[in-house]
Amino acid sequence: MTIMLRLLVFVLAACGVGPARAVDPSTVEELMRGFATVKSSRADFVEKKYLSTLTQPLESSGELVYVAPSHLERRTVKPKAEVLIVDGDTLTIERAGTKRSISLASFPEVSAFTDSIRETLAGDLVALRRNYRVEFDGSVQPWRLTLLPSDPKVAALVSRVTLTGRDRHIESIEVLQADGNRSVATLASRPDAR
Repeated sequence: MTIMLRLLVFVLAACGVGPARAVDPSTVEELMRGFATVKSSRADFVEKKYLSTLTQPLESSGELVYVAPSHLERRTVKPKAEVLIVDGDTLTIERAGTKRSISLASFPEVSAFTDSIRETLAGDLVALRRNYRVEFDGSVQPWRLTLLPSDPKVAALVSRVTLTGRDRHIESIEVLQADGNRSVATLASRPDAR
């Protein structure tokens, strides 16, 4: 489950961190059209995980990379080096000098997350709405997108995902797990996105 939630956060974070052309999303349809124009992006992230068993949040940081249509990377630098790469149907995990690849089809919940987020990256609101109840709040700037899983297996793990941002830039992502634990990632776009 930990890998799945990290995958969810990095996949969500990769979407919408594009160049500075303003799209002024005042509707979810405008926001999704803006996401659809992002061909590649990079962002630095800092993620804090708030767990009921700990008094202080766990913090990690690194870089996120997205290349349309289906290549996603999360390169964690701190506290320990780790690389998660999703390319097509394959998830590759690199840590402590070991590399392991698995098929997303073997893990339906991870695959559901990945497919839904690829739908976001593609700006495919119709497909996204098949897997999530999508709530949008915003009047030009800033905006908030809330995803509520409709698949019971996914909802048993994640209650809600809330993204906030401006234009096509995601500034924060909060993932509330069904068990009450949560993670919050803040993002800083890099100028070399296209």
